[in-house]
Amino acid sequence: MTREAKITDAAITTLAAEGMRGLTHRAVDRRAGLPEGSTSYYFRTRSALLTATVQRLAELDADEIPAPVSDLGDLASSLAASLVKWTTADRDRQLARYELTLEATRRAELRDALVRGGDTIRAMVAELLRAAGVPAPADRAHLLVACIDGLLFDQITGTGGGDPDVGDVASNIRQIVAAISA
Repeated sequence: MTREAKITDAAITTLAAEGMRGLTHRAVDRRAGLPEGSTSYYFRTRSALLTATVQRLAELDADEIPAPVSDLGDLASSLAASLVKWTTADRDRQLARYELTLEATRRAELRDALVRGGDTIRAMVAELLRAAGVPAPADRAHLLVACIDGLLFDQITGTGGGDPDVGDVASNIRQIVAAISA
């Protein structure tokens, strides 16, 4: 793992634990176990650190997009498994993403990085839909990602009623996939 990845991973964890106000270069140094000044050496400004963290989140997400399958049921199952992982083991990443998304409403450079990352993910999801035979996959990828984001937000913020049940999540995803593939 590169030093930059270690720093941005620590920034993700810091954002999840302390929010945007708790994200400082020093806090990231401490969380990463690095000497003071390390984060500011690699990312001179807060803006640079935030943008690099958004890029790291997009990279981590892209690495977890499931492999294409030709069966819609298999696609729904793999997406559901990803969603459950994101709400449990990778919960910090999602909390950090929400912090950064809100901050992006006030920072154009951050918004641009989020849009680029989202475009990459939607293109990958379009490929999944294309492989499964869904018509107009690019248009429907946008809708599918938006629906999954909504389910994810619902679970992460606690409004979804507790720990996600894989079966319930899979059922929801299957319904969404069926609706967009019609």
